[in-house]
Amino acid sequence: MQLSVIILNYNVRYFLEQCVLSVQKALQNIEGEIIVVDNNSSDESCAMMKERFPTIKLIENKENLGFPKGNNIGVAQAAGEYICILNPDTVVAEDSFEKILKFAKTKPDLGIVSCKLIDGAGNFLPESKRGVPTPFVAFTKITGLYKLFPKATLFTRYYAQHLDENETGKVDILVGAFMVMKRDLYLEVGGFDEDCFMYSDDIDLSYMVLQKGKSNYYFHETSVIHYKGESTVRDAIYMKRFQQAMHFFYQKHFRVSLLFDAFLKIGAFFFTLFKKNQAVTISKKANEYVLLSDDENLKKIVENLLGNKVMLVDSTKKNTINSLTLGCVGVEIIFDTNFWSFKSIIQCMQELKKINCTFKILHKEKQFVIGSNNSNDRGEVIQFSK
Repeated sequence: MQLSVIILNYNVRYFLEQCVLSVQKALQNIEGEIIVVDNNSSDESCAMMKERFPTIKLIENKENLGFPKGNNIGVAQAAGEYICILNPDTVVAEDSFEKILKFAKTKPDLGIVSCKLIDGAGNFLPESKRGVPTPFVAFTKITGLYKLFPKATLFTRYYAQHLDENETGKVDILVGAFMVMKRDLYLEVGGFDEDCFMYSDDIDLSYMVLQKGKSNYYFHETSVIHYKGESTVRDAIYMKRFQQAMHFFYQKHFRVSLLFDAFLKIGAFFFTLFKKNQAVTISKKANEYVLLSDDENLKKIVENLLGNKVMLVDSTKKNTINSLTLGCVGVEIIFDTNFWSFKSIIQCMQELKKINCTFKILHKEKQFVIGSNNSNDRGEVIQFSK
């Protein structure tokens, strides 16, 4: 078997369903499997999996075991030569895995490979590629020096800015939302360290792979949506765990003075406080809606669902979306997956991200609309009336 996709879920039922739908399509030309590990969700995620995807392997944990242990449990049952660690609040393109595996096989020193991640508004997520967060690199991140001096190599290591987002190359650290590597290498380094509950686990795994003499790669030729805000609520618990996670990583891999340890705690507190404030920002409600579909009846359903008029743009006119929305404020574009592939949705989102649009994805057969307006937005799910 070529590839095992491990999806660890916790209380994101509809995002999980959309993720699995996209992964199924991306595995059509690959000998692969999907393994969903649920960390004791209370939102009927497991019931949905059994009803919608009865042939997919589902592991139901009886408690929330955390990100590292949950993924390790999934990998332990994987049969693929390669594994993909994938967040449930992601959407992959139909050819993402084919491109990634083709690239991976050209790299004899392969450690981990990831790709370009975008948020629900089509914007590039800089954490798609990062450097090792040594004390100084962490300092440049916490203080925002990397923004003040974007061309100074000394200050731009945190987000591996030696590479442009549209440039493939070696990086140190990759994000746990999407990681592809050989299963044997994952097992050789011991997988995710279960002493770390979350937040520095992907940094730690990436770093351990580097210590094995392997190279990690950022691959820009395919993009994956990561509804980042849906994974974790940035509240007081988040702040505490973030501080614990960074303390764990530094204690494990670096000698850290008590002075720096105190600085880290203070810096992490203000940094996560800022992120928490970002997370509660409410995006403006759309003023106009554009449904990209050939289904006239669906247009009526969506209008009833939203309580607003909807402009229908069929597949023969989809290249005119740019001109239709240019100059408009508060336009929401809704993609009908019966007519649009996930790859074309992802491409369109990236092309239109500067036109002040928001995006949602509609699953007619599954009867829900889903999306997120920015990387700090927890996302929105609208169910069809039953």
